[in-house]
Amino acid sequence: MSRRGMAATSQPAATLAAINILQAGGNAIDAAIAACAVQCVVEPGSTGIGGDCFVLISPDGSDNILAYDGSGRAPAAATAAWYREHGFTELPRQSPHAVTVPGAVEAWATLVKDHGKLPLAKLLEPAIALARDGYVVPPRTASDWAAQAALLANDPHAARIFLPGGRAPVAGDVHHQPELAATLQAIGERGPAAFYEGEIAQDMVDRLRELGGLHTLADFKAAKGGYVTPIKTSFRGHEVHECPPAGQGVIALLILNILSGFEPGDDPLCADRLHIEIEASRLAYAVRDAVLADPSQAEIPVERLLSEEFAAELRAKIDLKRALPELPSYSASGVEHRDTVYISVVDGQGMAVSFINSIFHPYGAAIVAPKSGVLLHNRGQSFVLTEGHPNAIAPGKRPLHTIIPGMMTKDGKACLSFGVMGGHYQAMGHAHLVSKVVDYGLDLQTALSLPRLFPRPGQAAVEAEGTLPSAVRAELERRGFSFAAPSSAIGGGQAIAIDHDKGVLLAGSDHRKDGCALGW
Repeated sequence: MSRRGMAATSQPAATLAAINILQAGGNAIDAAIAACAVQCVVEPGSTGIGGDCFVLISPDGSDNILAYDGSGRAPAAATAAWYREHGFTELPRQSPHAVTVPGAVEAWATLVKDHGKLPLAKLLEPAIALARDGYVVPPRTASDWAAQAALLANDPHAARIFLPGGRAPVAGDVHHQPELAATLQAIGERGPAAFYEGEIAQDMVDRLRELGGLHTLADFKAAKGGYVTPIKTSFRGHEVHECPPAGQGVIALLILNILSGFEPGDDPLCADRLHIEIEASRLAYAVRDAVLADPSQAEIPVERLLSEEFAAELRAKIDLKRALPELPSYSASGVEHRDTVYISVVDGQGMAVSFINSIFHPYGAAIVAPKSGVLLHNRGQSFVLTEGHPNAIAPGKRPLHTIIPGMMTKDGKACLSFGVMGGHYQAMGHAHLVSKVVDYGLDLQTALSLPRLFPRPGQAAVEAEGTLPSAVRAELERRGFSFAAPSSAIGGGQAIAIDHDKGVLLAGSDHRKDGCALGW
């Protein structure tokens, strides 16, 4: 709890960097970008400058919410027909074909120019110092790192940087990324052109083409995100705001619309409530995989998806006596989409920033550009190769995105900046968190810490964390649900609530990650 500013991230070093920037005269967008840059260094498996980002901003604490889409596009030569002709049935993870042009650096620079107070070079200083001088690897990061050691070993440049001495660093080790430090320094000095043109871009393009990719320098030079119109829905007197497609924020709102037709009761962990959340999510995700895509190249029925009529249609399918039969999933593959960083910052002048940055899977494509040290994401794996599918890969197209920042307003004021990490889980996670705060009056830390369930798209069993009460699990199994243990904790999350009457900020940071919330 605090008054003059608040930051919540999944890394203490990033949270501290954000607070330091606020104290140095920066605002919430400055602090969020400084924190994100730090995480690109100290949590390399989850985020990086070789990835994408999305941002929601309340510049003045009102419900006038801005949204920025910092996602990248497929190369101009990438067509579904080309991949089918060359024998591809899906886009492999550790391949250049999974790499779209990274959008994060362009987004950072644009947001700082339009809304920040401090120069980008100043914001990147903490990250540069950690990459150059070394940072201590924390426990959750070390665990995620070890799980990807075999994948990193497949790329000689990734192995050189991320497997020093032939192994993944363990908790307490000090790790350095001097090439990345130099790249961040160049971006700070010369802006986004240093990344999308010249030697750094050439380094990325050369590595991708060496591996058979279709990328060109022109693809990188053309990289450009943009402001988009947020979408929203009403939930029990609150307005919940999300970025529009190609992200899955509309699915979070659809789940909330389904939930709004049920009385919540007084127990957030009772079998009936969890039954409803599971089924609402299963129905909404089946819709997601059928229709979501880049709206500039496909017709997305957003108005229909957010209508009460559609929510009622799906709601009517839920039977509290038994689980629904298997639902279709049109996803390209069963790959897991887990790693992302989410950052929330609110400053003393009322600006609230909900910020998410990702390289998609742990360590992305695990392909590193050798001279610049840029670890490239694998967001292109979200495309499908099916002719005529809305999300089929095409030149200059953005894939379906799982990463989504969230913002909630009430009575014309921003009251909650929030996000839940975990790839696919994020849409359900947003709805789950909002419901726990609004329906049950839980504080943010308690709401984030509750046991999580997730009916992963395309899989029969519901993932359930071990803290789910055994009696509730048994009752849900009696109704026909089956359960499986997740390979790791389900997602993560940060949130900051704004109490305008008292002038107080309240924050929570998920115990599933290494981070914390700090106030000034």
